[in-house]
Amino acid sequence: MSIVLDPPAEFDSVSRDAGHPAITQAAWHPVCRLDDLEPEWGEAALVDGEQVAVYRLWDDSVRAVSNRDPATGSYVMARGIVGSRDGRATVASPLHKQVYDLQTGECLSHSGLAVPVFDTRITAGTVEINMDTAA
Repeated sequence: MSIVLDPPAEFDSVSRDAGHPAITQAAWHPVCRLDDLEPEWGEAALVDGEQVAVYRLWDDSVRAVSNRDPATGSYVMARGIVGSRDGRATVASPLHKQVYDLQTGECLSHSGLAVPVFDTRITAGTVEINMDTAA
């Protein structure tokens, strides 16, 4: 079961970019606290009207991709199996097990498929996603 993660209350539109004057408020969206995410497990979040799958990796880095499975159109990527292939963090679709690189979105098991990826950052313990960076 997926949950919608709410941004921490202390991150309103004024405080969100206080430490980042060069970044517009529209680009970065606070999603949740890093501690809200379990390592190697995905969660679904609704960010700026779009479903996003958010993954915390064992090294405490965070990756985010579209929650929409490119092969089926179903919104299930947050339920995928997190792993690695050739040193790259990956997620396998829970439906047909296509494996996607969490950094590039490239499908490593079926050419021609890709999942949109979003830049992430952690600011004062809060996970933020840049929705303008889908690749």
